[in-house]
Amino acid sequence: MAAENGLASRLYRGEAGLNIVGRRRLWFTVATVLVVIALGSVVFRGFSLGIEFEGGNSFQIPTSVGTMQDAEATADQSLTAAGDGAHVVTAQKVGGAGGEFYELRTTQLNPEQAEAVREDMAQRFGLDATQISANRVSEAWGSQVTNRALLGLVVFIALVTVYLILRFELNMAIAAIFSLVMNLALTSGIYSLVGFEVTPSTIVGFLTILGFALYDVVVVFDKVQENTRGITANNNQTYGEAANLAVNQSLMRSLNTSVVALLPVGGILFIGAGLLGAGTLKDLGLVLFVGMAMAFLTSILLATPLLVVLKNRDPRIAAHNKRVEARRAAVTRGEVPAAKTSSRRTEPVEEPVAAEAGAAALAGAAAPKVGARPAGKRSGGARGGRPGGNRPGGGKRR
Repeated sequence: MAAENGLASRLYRGEAGLNIVGRRRLWFTVATVLVVIALGSVVFRGFSLGIEFEGGNSFQIPTSVGTMQDAEATADQSLTAAGDGAHVVTAQKVGGAGGEFYELRTTQLNPEQAEAVREDMAQRFGLDATQISANRVSEAWGSQVTNRALLGLVVFIALVTVYLILRFELNMAIAAIFSLVMNLALTSGIYSLVGFEVTPSTIVGFLTILGFALYDVVVVFDKVQENTRGITANNNQTYGEAANLAVNQSLMRSLNTSVVALLPVGGILFIGAGLLGAGTLKDLGLVLFVGMAMAFLTSILLATPLLVVLKNRDPRIAAHNKRVEARRAAVTRGEVPAAKTSSRRTEPVEEPVAAEAGAAALAGAAAPKVGARPAGKRSGGARGGRPGGNRPGGGKRR
């Protein structure tokens, strides 16, 4: 019995009663503080841009030279000799048809410097210069990726807005887009604070989390729409209470979906990038992990509370909320009976007043009025009104 009444069981049944919508000021305040920190980090600290965005050079060295740390240290010595503050930006171990090798990405070098660094590294490693390949990456390619990603983001938000308006309503579309923007802002801030390198994989990850965040919001809003359909026809719940009930009912579903999605992404981030050293995975893994976690939080703590704020400004919903509050005040004063609450439902149920009113009407029809003759008797002075039709005294007419 104790397990059935535990928090986990009540969450699964949607009966936890968490007051999420009622504490919306707290969530909005926390979100505002986090966004200010995130934007401050983006403005003052910035992002660690990869060579695809800033331009640079990459050198591929065979793994036979030793560990990746040894290769990076030797490459830094060659870059220091080249001057202009050149250094290794990232180092990772990659594999291909020709075998495994270390890919070292450096700051931008001119062709003469790049050739000098390649020959110096070959001499230090005891290799032939042809065994080290060098490539130059222009920042123009990264600019093209960024522009296309921004265009894709604008098109995505426009299509999502149209879909949400057609599927739900304008207020839900506004709340959902706000949740998506907050998700992007917070994820960008965390990415800036951590200092991970921004690569094309990062941009792909940002676009991916938008779809996941939209899914979370649609799941919650679908339940909100179900609970608030025809809500103005009764005086039992305010719009905020019905929306809060919907959040509680869909909370466990959203949590399970997020956990299932975060487990493989966490494996990519912590095992692939952390333990195995696959540097190409950490750029995608971090943005997906943070973005999916933020999508769950923003859909629950920000999207629905903001929707309630917008709906409460609707005159029809505002009038309904006042009627609910007035009825509760009358119940408290004892002026009207309280609504019954079913043991299997979380919302109040109206009293069966129609049946009681019909019974009262039937009882009123059966009760005789004051001064009325008994039913079934004659009302006029007809003869034979007494049994046998005899006159008083019992005498017969002659």
